[in-house]
Amino acid sequence: MAKISINIKEGKVAQEADLIIGIDLGTTNSLVAVMENGHPKAVKGKDGKNTLVPSIIHFSTATDVLIGDDAKEKLVSDPQNTIYSVKRLMGKSYHDIESFEKYFGYKIIDEDQDSLVKIRVKDKFYSPIELSGMILKALKHRIEQSIGKPVSKAVITVPAYFNDAQRQATRDAGKLAGLDVLRIVNEPTAASLAYGIGIAPEAAQKIAVYDLGGGTFDISILQIQDGIFEVLSTNGNTFLGGDDIDRAIIDYWLEINNLDDSVLSDDKNLSQELRLLAEEAKKMVSLSQNSFKRKLKFFNCQISPEKLNELVLSIAKQTIDCCKQALKDAGLSTADIDHVIMVGGSTRIPLIKKVVSDFFQKEVHDKLDPDEVVALGAAVQADILAGNQKDILLLDITPLSLGIETIGGLMDTIIPRNSKVPAKAGRQYTTSVDGQTNLKVSVFQGERDLVQHNRKLGEFILRGIPPMPAGIPKIEIHFILDADGILTVKAKELRSGVEQKIEIRSQYGLSEEEMAMMLLDSIEHAQSDMDTRALLEARNEANNIILSSDKFLEQNKEILSEEEIKTILEYVDHLKTAVKGENKDLINKTMDELNVYTTPLAHRALDHNIADSLKGKKVDG
Repeated sequence: MAKISINIKEGKVAQEADLIIGIDLGTTNSLVAVMENGHPKAVKGKDGKNTLVPSIIHFSTATDVLIGDDAKEKLVSDPQNTIYSVKRLMGKSYHDIESFEKYFGYKIIDEDQDSLVKIRVKDKFYSPIELSGMILKALKHRIEQSIGKPVSKAVITVPAYFNDAQRQATRDAGKLAGLDVLRIVNEPTAASLAYGIGIAPEAAQKIAVYDLGGGTFDISILQIQDGIFEVLSTNGNTFLGGDDIDRAIIDYWLEINNLDDSVLSDDKNLSQELRLLAEEAKKMVSLSQNSFKRKLKFFNCQISPEKLNELVLSIAKQTIDCCKQALKDAGLSTADIDHVIMVGGSTRIPLIKKVVSDFFQKEVHDKLDPDEVVALGAAVQADILAGNQKDILLLDITPLSLGIETIGGLMDTIIPRNSKVPAKAGRQYTTSVDGQTNLKVSVFQGERDLVQHNRKLGEFILRGIPPMPAGIPKIEIHFILDADGILTVKAKELRSGVEQKIEIRSQYGLSEEEMAMMLLDSIEHAQSDMDTRALLEARNEANNIILSSDKFLEQNKEILSEEEIKTILEYVDHLKTAVKGENKDLINKTMDELNVYTTPLAHRALDHNIADSLKGKKVDG
């Protein structure tokens, strides 16, 4: 492995010889870009044709994995083993996604509403972090093929509305791909940088970034002053984009052919062919403004520019409603906006540009490829971090991640490395044992998933938590890192107001060489760390389910048959056996089986308990 020199103290994390790449990890497509002769350039595949890599993964066997265009071909023929839209699952719990789980063709297990999502492919279970890591690894391989040398540093973009958990998940995915993620940048910020907006210090500007992609729409209102990008508001729709225009065209074709949509569900190949043809029609009519006419089997597929505009207009109006709300939330009017930047392939449609331009009453920025603009901006940010733009002032950053120890010796990062300082971040935790009155808070610094591989900075005990069942107390832990590098850690039980804190001094006695070694270790051991974390998390989750199952049997034995009780106990025994082993997929599979069996029983118990509690009570009509 090549030695990498890292001067973290000065915030210059790259030597002149180092290359930092910019990555747009997208919901539909992903790209990688790099600076070339002072200008950002999106990198094409080895065929030299396309810069876009579809964010799709197909598992034909446990070891044979396809990514990108090859995987996209499997969406219809093998949907159970073809994963798409992983970005929507990043940092999400089952509770977060239950309302739109029906949109996915693959299996998402849901035995614990508050745990992070896992995706089942055959008998293996993957986190969105692992799957995103595979996409990032493909992008890393693409640019290494293009330039003929290895890369290890990257800037990755995320939506402005991504929370801390989603940003941390993106960092972890980069680490799994063998990348040191120097900065997580908001997509609208990257788009602004690509147009050179916000690079030169000048009077404050307010920017609207309109991003209409294949599957999602986002509008972000930014204020830029002295090189600082502040997100004033965001709005959008995670299920609105170019795909909806394609579906509207298909619906129109069904209508003019006097057919209903059952023909699509009956013939998946036809459905896929129509979807691809609708996309082709949309692009051709938008660019040429000529009518499209084609025959597909028994379908007459035709659409005029006027009809396409009619279909597009309904989508455009929905996006403008989001723009109005974003402006309202920011306390601004259209007259306050200095620039409007267009992002996403669907903004190529002339009517979309016109509607947006008319709404904001100004010309839109659309000279750069809307599919590439975010990746290009990430490359510009990477160039700034590399120190190649001397007139840009970089704010001080924290050199290594700061976090606390959680169950099983896991490191839970609260302030990620490369966060600008001063910084403040907090998370909520709870107790793991009934009646627990004290909680030890151990503070660590480092990039590894297990605290035993990181550096302990200090610890304190939060005493006097009122005795409550496990999971009921709400303990908020805040990290406050000031401009001098002094870290204050506060813990507070929200129900009782009990509070405790510790102060840790600047730089924590680590040399630059030690910091660099910790960072390199984290990348080198990323896969083994992820495997260990996944196993420990599966065990923790399984132990909670075993306790919950015991409580469920105790509380509901009168309404369960002997056969049901016996079956639950058998599943629990299988789970106890799996927990003692080292196979996290077997633990997840056994949990999933127990969950599938007990879910209808839990619904029955709930109905029985509600009916029981209402006995003898009069309900007013």
